[in-house]
Amino acid sequence: MQMHPAKRVEIIIEAPMEARLTEALTEAGVTGFTILPVLGGSGRSGQWSREGQVGRSGMVSVVCIIKPDRLDTLLDAAFAVVQRHIGVVTVTDAQVLRAERF
Repeated sequence: MQMHPAKRVEIIIEAPMEARLTEALTEAGVTGFTILPVLGGSGRSGQWSREGQVGRSGMVSVVCIIKPDRLDTLLDAAFAVVQRHIGVVTVTDAQVLRAERF
């Protein structure tokens, strides 16, 4: 099977910022993403957990798979939201089977 190069971008951000982030991504031409709840973790401020929190507190992970030539546009849109809030953006190389879907 032929594989095609892609980029996997994962953005972990405060849950209340999810709509603002996904709107920015959509406006930048990103046609697909997956949103996952983040249950807990550890970082500069120590360990944290979503357990016991009320409402849309906590963090979410927004995952995008895109063509490499679209990476800079996505990162510009994401950074415009993330730079003022708690968040982490990672980019990794990926391979996809159906390039036309991305």
